Amino acid sequence: MAVLTLSELAPGHYAVTGNLTFASIDRQSLKSFKFLKGMDSICIDLAQVATTDSAGLALMIEWIKQSRASRVRLTFKNVPAQLLALAKLSGFDETEYFANRG
Repeated sequence: MAVLTLSELAPGHYAVTGNLTFASIDRQSLKSFKFLKGMDSICIDLAQVATTDSAGLALMIEWIKQSRASRVRLTFKNVPAQLLALAKLSGFDETEYFANRG
């Protein structure tokens, strides 16, 4: 199992590595939203995500919820095909959060 890691590349730019799955997302992942504080906008790069499932989409939705509460503009780029397919099922891929997909 690849451990889920969120790393800051530059101010406001983060990368997720590992798996976004039920097995890799834990309470610490869900509670670690301090990266959303003190920024106007944040971009999360998902290019290094190896595997994902619906738990990955749920985590992204939680990040969006927290970013709204903190009034931070959040976007995702390099969304894996698996995750994009899950997001398309509900039309979630058409939201502004996926505006920077590539």
